Amino acid sequence: MLNDLETMFDNMTGMMKKLKKKSYEENMKQFLNKNQHFFQEITDYLDLAEDKKKAAGEVAGLFADTVERTFGKGAKHKIPSRTQADINFFLIYYVFPAILKTEHKDCRLIADSICEEWERRFADSKIGYTDYDSLYQSFREKIFGIF
Repeated sequence: MLNDLETMFDNMTGMMKKLKKKSYEENMKQFLNKNQHFFQEITDYLDLAEDKKKAAGEVAGLFADTVERTFGKGAKHKIPSRTQADINFFLIYYVFPAILKTEHKDCRLIADSICEEWERRFADSKIGYTDYDSLYQSFREKIFGIF
């Protein structure tokens, strides 16, 4: 399940640079086009599961395992704190909104499970989530006309 999940993080750094309303909208469209199959696979998996909470926990574990393998250093796959912060923001800005955009009946269970796994597995990583529209509306193109 979720083969090649690490590809979801391929352009993480570029997608997090100089985020503004317009770039966030474009980035999210590209992110969804590239990764929609992962979210479909996740929701299909939960549809087939008898124990939804356990299945969501397995998905969360796969996300965390992938992040450790992809970004971790050394035998213990320790992730540098700056990189971990970037990953956390990437989840908040892209992964969670994409999960919620599926509008699947268990989308919040999936997101909650990832948050719980993140807090358990990674130091200083108590994260939350919101939907794409709320994030998009929070962006401003100019603050006090400065930039």
